[in-house]
Amino acid sequence: MKLSRDESGESLVKKLFKVGYLVTRQKGSHIRLSRITENDEHHITIPNHSPIKIGLLSSILNDVAKHLDISKIELLEKINT
Repeated sequence: MKLSRDESGESLVKKLFKVGYLVTRQKGSHIRLSRITENDEHHITIPNHSPIKIGLLSSILNDVAKHLDISKIELLEKINT
């Protein structure tokens, strides 16, 4: 599954809601998302740009997939449905 080259920060935030991330704060054009479970916390910062540069988007998705202990392809399948 390929990455979208026109993914905006806002649409990525909505997609990451599907795997348990919530907006915890926003400062300027950066949105902080957190996924908090009983044993763990994970925080990521998403730039509210349109589009997000492909390298940064890939890095964010790799970080989320690693935290969820799934492959990037599995993550893309979950958030793009």
